[in-house]
Parts: sequence; C-alpha cells; structure tokens
Amino acid sequence: MELHHLAVLLVTSSSLMFSSNGIEFVYHPYKEMIRLLEKINQKCPDITRIYDIGRSVEGRTLYVFEITDNPGVHEIGEPEFKYVANMHGNEPSGRELLLNLAEYLCDQYLARDERVITMINSIRIHLLPSMNPDGFEKAWNVYNETGKVPSLFGRSNANDINLNRNFPDLNAVMYENERNGGPNHHLKPNTMPVDELQPETKAIMRWIHRHPFVLSANMHDGQMVVNYPYDKSRDPMGRYFYSMSPDDAVFRHLSLIYSKNHETLSTRPKSCFGYGEGFPDGITNGASWYSVEGGMQDYNYLASNAFEITLELGCKKFPNEEDLENKWYANKEALLSYIEAIHMGVKGVVTDLQGNPIANAVVKITGPRYEHDITTGM
Repeated sequence: MELHHLAVLLVTSSSLMFSSNGIEFVYHPYKEMIRLLEKINQKCPDITRIYDIGRSVEGRTLYVFEITDNPGVHEIGEPEFKYVANMHGNEPSGRELLLNLAEYLCDQYLARDERVITMINSIRIHLLPSMNPDGFEKAWNVYNETGKVPSLFGRSNANDINLNRNFPDLNAVMYENERNGGPNHHLKPNTMPVDELQPETKAIMRWIHRHPFVLSANMHDGQMVVNYPYDKSRDPMGRYFYSMSPDDAVFRHLSLIYSKNHETLSTRPKSCFGYGEGFPDGITNGASWYSVEGGMQDYNYLASNAFEITLELGCKKFPNEEDLENKWYANKEALLSYIEAIHMGVKGVVTDLQGNPIANAVVKITGPRYEHDITTGM
C-alpha cells in the first residue's frame, strides 16, 4: 500500500542542524520520519515511491522509500537493492543515514548529478529506515528526556524479542545439506516456528520473497566493522569459528568496498572501547567474531538471491545528535559505492526458445568453490 497525504504531527527541535544542501542532522521520531519521507517524495515524485511492508507489534507501519527511474515496477535487467536500518531500536545511526541518503539522491538527481542519475536509472533502490520503530520510540523518548539511553533499552521489539535472532535458522539446513546432499539455495526451514516469528520479521520475510533483491546491507551500532556471512558458526558447540560461505571471496570484496570507502573503518588500529586489536581492513566474518543463530543476514543469503552484509557504524549505541553530521560524511561515499557494486559480475536473462524470460530458473556455476546456486527473478 502506498502512502498518500498522511497527516502527521510536526515535531520541532531546539537543536536543528542543517548542511549546506538542506539535510537535517537531527533524530526523526516516527511521525517526523514519515513527514520527511513524504516531503522528499513530493520533491521528486517521478523517481520515488513510499510503500509499506507491514506493521510493528504496536501497529506502526514499516515504510520503505523506493528510488528508481520507474517506481513500483520491476524491470528485467535492472537489479534491486535494499538498505535496512534500525533493526535494533536503540541503534539509530542507520535510520538517519537512510533518511539523509534519500534526500541526497533526490537533491542530486534534480541537480543533474551524472553519477546519481546513472544509479537511479539502472538500479531499483529500496530504503527501510526503521525495521523496529517501536524500539526506537522507546529509546528516543529516554534520549529526549535525559540525553542518553541505557545499553539495551529499546533494542528489542515491543514483545521484548531481539529481531536479529528471530529469523528461521537456515544455516542448520545448509550445513546438513553440505554433509548429506541437498539444495544449496532458496532453502526452507525444517520447521517453521510461525508462532515465534514477530510481525516485523514476517514483514521482512514477505518483502524478501516478493522482490528479487540482489544486494543488501543492514545497519547497526555498537562496533566499527563490516560483517559478512556466515554469522552462525559451523562449530557444533557454537564456538567462534571462521564459517566460510560458498561466496566468501565475493562477500570479502563487497565488505571491502564499504570499509575502504568509509572515512575510518579500514584503518582503525583498535576495536571500540580499546578492547583488542582492530578488525583487519575493517571487516570480519560474522561467526569468527561471535555466532548468531536466526540472524537476518544469513537468512537473506540462504532464502533468496540477496547477498547481505552487516554494517556496524559506531561505537556508541545511541549517538549524540550532534554526531549525526560527521556520521553522514564519514559514510556517504561508502553508501553510494556499495549500491554501485550491484553491477559487478555476470548478469543476463534466461529465456526459452522463443526468447521469453523464464522466472525461477536455477543457474548453476560449476566448480568446487561454487556451491551456491541462484534463481532467476520474476
């Protein structure tokens, strides 16, 4: 369902900060976020669309902002990209970065920026600023009153569930299939814990299966590193262990695209808070850092064609509002370069003898290191 002329409450801030191009470097509570998305949509109606993918536990709509030359339409040969932010409500950097990015792309398109025009004409970009709006509102209210947020306050959804542990565990299926034979892509869980899946999780799952996403990233706070699959350790005891996916080299390359184009990610000598050495080149295999079962990143890779990485974008879980401007400029080039990476590699269309495109055709790459097939989109 698209957004049409939503009535919203205008919330003012005594600390409004603007860049030279008009981007607001402030936190946007739920109604303010909607107002800003609608403003950008009205400014660039020919290349943007607002649509929803579901509701949170407390009934807040999960809005996606789409930017492309033909909004609302999947075009054959035009890859689909997504950024997802604010999965943990108390980690809001990505939420504001995606609002900044939406405004930047609109403004630069109107300014006839050739790079941005090429991106918008050749990629269907989807931005989900807040996957967990209930958690954000909880954390934001405390921040607005006290200027700080307790470590885990607002992290989970309104049912107190960590959404990044709530997806079906497809790693277990994949690891079993590797040992005994079986599919290596578009996997189904052995059991579907429908009653345990949260509304936000179900919304994301439907969204992933409705759109043939090719490339994706989800955004967090609490560390400074780019994390890539697998997130769940292959070790039966769950010990931290480098757990390589069939596309490990590709994921490393994608992670380096983000880290090397970020102002500081690839050069930090120490990890956050000075505990141990920094991550080499600012990237890490997820399971070698710590093991995650039921995470969104691995679900994307094993349930669909989407290659997803995780962006940890700040040491502080809920950064101070005055830090948002520096965070945008530190991430801007990385955000753009990662989107552009969607065009790397081999691409094409699978057709029948009459030249008609075939959906759901399995494409296999032979070789001992390539045990992850893909399926053609609709």
